Amino acid sequence: MYKQGWSDHPRGVHVKPLTPDGSDVTIFYNGLLHRSGANQVYLHAGFGDPMHWEVVEDYRMQYTPEGWKKTLNMEDSRLSFCFRDTSDNWDNNNGHNWVYTTS
Repeated sequence: MYKQGWSDHPRGVHVKPLTPDGSDVTIFYNGLLHRSGANQVYLHAGFGDPMHWEVVEDYRMQYTPEGWKKTLNMEDSRLSFCFRDTSDNWDNNNGHNWVYTTS
């Protein structure tokens, strides 16, 4: 599974590579929306340049006792993302979103 203590990551976000090259990743979230009692959280994500997201989609995240998770295939070497709930509340890292890159 994932290592203990992932919830201690800044703002409740952790990205875990599932393959050696990082082509598949699981994003774990237990940040503001989770702590506020959201009944569903969506990963809002796009690939490419963080200022000009491409292939932007909302992915329904799976609830776990520790928070929310979603596994994605990296379509590009850079993934930019944030989170929203069904009430249209957003957690976008104070306007900076999160960015994950593979080498």
